[in-house]
Amino acid sequence: MIKKLIELLENSTMSVVFSGAGVSTLSGIRDFRGEGGFYTSDYKGYQVEELLSMDLFLQDPSLFYNWAKEFVYVLDNFTPSIVHTTLAKLEDKGLIEGVYTQNIDLLHQKAGSKNVVEIHGSPATSYCIECNTKSNYSLDAPYVAKGEVPKCKKCGGVIKPDIIFYGEQLVPQVLESTFDKMGQADLVLALGSSLTVQPAASMPLATIQNGGSLVIVNNQKTPLDSYATVVLRDLESTFNSLNDYFN
Repeated sequence: MIKKLIELLENSTMSVVFSGAGVSTLSGIRDFRGEGGFYTSDYKGYQVEELLSMDLFLQDPSLFYNWAKEFVYVLDNFTPSIVHTTLAKLEDKGLIEGVYTQNIDLLHQKAGSKNVVEIHGSPATSYCIECNTKSNYSLDAPYVAKGEVPKCKKCGGVIKPDIIFYGEQLVPQVLESTFDKMGQADLVLALGSSLTVQPAASMPLATIQNGGSLVIVNNQKTPLDSYATVVLRDLESTFNSLNDYFN
């Protein structure tokens, strides 16, 4: 199957990557929907969907920030995995055009990928929910680390990261451009994603509908496995092999 994956990459005229939380577990970041992931346990009686909901954030933003300080606001503690670094290398060699990620950990950029689209937003930037004054990760993180809710320097309103919460719509331009690009691609690599969260999970189908090929590398079965030309279960060994081959 690795040989087939290499063949697809070498023969593709336009390949793209769709990445999920499983890509970052190799960096030590806890998975979301996999075994032992965030969604398998609650926090102070709240499910993750609730902690990441706009309704609860507006009621009590401290719940989100107290949960997120152990994950979202310690990103400097994590380094890119073999998956991240190999993808950056493949982009540099012109073998993939870009990465479309469900992740909010900034590791693709840290690894050197230049064309990264964060489908679910990013904590790199933030804004005041009262006056829309902009802020950013480096300004917010010290307050979160102290157990405080970041506040606007201008009006004192609550700062919210530019992560798409439940109850919010994906940015229309991001959604449209991602579906367009997937539809143009003749190869999409779906990596470390359960392919269950919509509408992002259906994005790789745009490549299939265009007559392209789908490769899935994920440690669990996904709803799209039957559509895939190649299905592999071990991200680390797969990308060690790709890194060696394309080195």
